[in-house]
Amino acid sequence: MDLKNLNDLPPFTTKDGSEIRELLAHRNSAIRNQSLAEARLPIGSATQEHFHPRAEEIYFITHGTGKIRIEAETCEVKVGDAIAIPPGLKHKLWNTGDEVLRLLCCCAPAYEHADTIITEKDF
Repeated sequence: MDLKNLNDLPPFTTKDGSEIRELLAHRNSAIRNQSLAEARLPIGSATQEHFHPRAEEIYFITHGTGKIRIEAETCEVKVGDAIAIPPGLKHKLWNTGDEVLRLLCCCAPAYEHADTIITEKDF
């Protein structure tokens, strides 16, 4: 049985600049075709705009408020919102609130730095 607790997992920084704790993926479990992680964005920060050629993502907001842009569409996000990000679509997430923005991120196939293409020069 693979059982992981978020509080026991070390954080690392993804290629787009967000801090994540990978809960389940091929690196630490029997899971082979997807990954589940918690991402955190500090107050006033944002990810770099990027896309994933292969992976589709689902973001689920668990704490805080923010703004997301997928291609040319932008909207506000809050606790309880789930966002679908198909492969190949440029996206960027901002923390616009007064607490750390926290979200669960499911990627299929699993998150890989090599599948993250940064489309923004300045971070």
